[in-house]
Amino acid sequence: MKKFTDFGLNETLLDALFYMNFEEATEIQEKAIPTILEGKDLIGCAQTGTGKTAAFVLPTLNQVAEEESDGVQVLILCPTRELAIQIEQQIQGIAYFTNASCYAVYGGGDGVSWEGEADALKGGADIVVATPGRLLAHIARGYVKFDTVKHLILDEADRMLDIGFFDDIIKIIKQLPEERQSLMFSATMAPKIRQLAKQILKDPEEISVAISKPAEGVTQKVILAHEEQKVKLVQHVLGDKDDFNSIIIFCSTKKKVEKLARTLKQRGYACQGISSDYEQEAREEALRDFRSGKTRIMVATDVMSRGIDIKGIDLVINYDVPGDAEDYVHRIGRTARAKTEGMAVTLVCTDDMFKFSKIERLIDRELDKEQPPKHIGEGPQWKGPSTKGKGRKGSNQRNKRKDKPRRDKAGKDKPREDRKKEKSKNRLMYEALPNPRKDTAKAE
Repeated sequence: MKKFTDFGLNETLLDALFYMNFEEATEIQEKAIPTILEGKDLIGCAQTGTGKTAAFVLPTLNQVAEEESDGVQVLILCPTRELAIQIEQQIQGIAYFTNASCYAVYGGGDGVSWEGEADALKGGADIVVATPGRLLAHIARGYVKFDTVKHLILDEADRMLDIGFFDDIIKIIKQLPEERQSLMFSATMAPKIRQLAKQILKDPEEISVAISKPAEGVTQKVILAHEEQKVKLVQHVLGDKDDFNSIIIFCSTKKKVEKLARTLKQRGYACQGISSDYEQEAREEALRDFRSGKTRIMVATDVMSRGIDIKGIDLVINYDVPGDAEDYVHRIGRTARAKTEGMAVTLVCTDDMFKFSKIERLIDRELDKEQPPKHIGEGPQWKGPSTKGKGRKGSNQRNKRKDKPRRDKAGKDKPREDRKKEKSKNRLMYEALPNPRKDTAKAE
C-alpha cells in the first residue's frame, strides 16, 4: 500500500493530510492519483467508501495550487446537493494550507446563496462543485465564465444519468474549453456510462476497484417479514444495540420515512427523518445533528445511500429491499468504512424476494434467511431462486413434469403416445372439407 508521500504531491497538501491523519492511500487513490497527475483523462469505477473523492480531489488540488488563474479552474458535477456539500467540505479541509478556494452550487437555497454562487461562477472561486440543474439556471443568466476551466470531474455519473441529467451534462460541457482534463467516476459501468464517456473523454485510462461487492467488515443479516411486522422488527433489532451510536434505516418511500421516524420518536428514540420532501435547511440541520451524535437514528430514502460521508455508522437497516441491486451495496456501504466493522439488517417481505435474489446474484453470495422472533410471529417462507443452482428453477420443474409418467384411472403408468385426445365435432367437420392445396399437389 502506497503512502501519500510517494505521489510527489505539493507540500501544503501533505501538511493537510498529516493533520487529518491520512497516511496510506486506498486502492482507488493508488491507481487514480498518478494518472490524474499526468494530465490524462480517466474513467474510474469504484463504490462508495473506497476513498474515490480524495482520489480526484488531491491530484486536482495539487495542480490548482501550482497554477495561477483569474477564474474557475475546476468544475465538479454531482447528482445531489448533499454530495455537493460533502465534496466542498472535503476540499476545504484538504485545501486549508493552500490558496485554492471552493464553492458549492446547488438548489434549495435563498437569494443570498444565489448571489454567492453567481460571484463564484463569475470567477470568484478556483473550484466549483455543482448539481447540473442549478448550474444550468445560472448559465441561462449569461454571466457564467468557464473559459478558464482546465479540469472537469463527474462524480456519481451513473446516478446523474439515472436521475435524467444526460442532456443537462452535455449542455454544460459545451460551455467548457475543448482543451481540458476530464475525469469520470461511477459505481457501475452500464452502457449509458460508456456512451457518455465516449462523448466527453479523450483516450481515457480506465481503472476499476471493488465493483458491487460489500465491504468485508459488514455482517449481513436477512429477516423474512410480512409488511405489518416490520415496525416491531425494527424495534427488536434496535433493542439490544444500545452500544450502536449511529444507525441509518432506509425506506423505499417518503411516506414510510415519515411514519417510521414518527413512530420511533414516540417510542423514545433519538430519531430524525430525511427525504427530498424536507426543505434544504431542515435536511442540512438533520445531517449536522446526525454527524454530531445529537441524533442517533436517521430514517432516510436513497437520497442518503450514495456520497454522504458520515463516518462511524454502526448499523444499516434496510426496511425495504432497494429496487436496484447496486443500491443495496451503496446502502450497506454506509457502514464498515475505512476497514472498520458494521452490521446490515435487511427485512424481506414476499413482494421483495425476487429483488433480493437479484442482490444475491450481484454480490455472488447466498445469505441465510432468518424468521422473526416468536413474539412477533412467523414471517413468510423464502421463495426466491437459489443463486447456486444451475439454470432456472422453472425450467427444471418443467423438465420434471415431462419426465413424470402419466397414469390411467387404475393408477398404472400410461405412455404419453397412448393418450390420444378425442377430436371435437368441429375438428372432424373441418378435416372433411376439401383442401385446395392438397388437391393441386396431387394434380401436379
